[in-house]
Amino acid sequence: MSDDLIRYDILTQDALRRVIRKVLEEVQRTGLPGEHHFFITFSTAYPGVRLSTRMLERYPDEMTIVIQHSFWNLEVTDTAFEIDLSFDDIRERLRIPFESIRGFFDPSVKFGLQFDVAPVPVQVAPVQSEPEVAPVTAALPRADTQKKAPAAVTPSARSKADQDKPDEVKTAESGAEVVSLDSFRKKK
Repeated sequence: MSDDLIRYDILTQDALRRVIRKVLEEVQRTGLPGEHHFFITFSTAYPGVRLSTRMLERYPDEMTIVIQHSFWNLEVTDTAFEIDLSFDDIRERLRIPFESIRGFFDPSVKFGLQFDVAPVPVQVAPVQSEPEVAPVTAALPRADTQKKAPAAVTPSARSKADQDKPDEVKTAESGAEVVSLDSFRKKK
């Protein structure tokens, strides 16, 4: 097999991150449609991520946010998005570069994406946010997921039946079939 000099894996990850950007741009314009809501897991140590000192101490490596009922001031750019969320009744502003995203999941339609995020040697400087009281906590600890090439996945843990299946095809707890991009590379 020859070397992939085009780097399809990187091109695919970039394309799938653009899907997330397009979805968030639409939410910025019109709000969340129907029952859609998102779990977004990202690397908190990635360059360009902005969190308060309190949140960075609580989530030094990665965290998962929920965009559902209570969020404010969503702003999407070509490279990142910013959003106000409430954590333990304290409203905070977050900046999340799309390159820092490890997982995206919309449970209303059982759609998910998972990404590889390169390790970052640089430490992120925390930013203090001004506390404001808001009614909902929006952060959840990240569930363990496989760290493979981008694929349609869910952030839920694999079931015992799934652990017995080959890596190419898994069944999420939701019943959705998860197919790894590696399975397509193996076919000739």
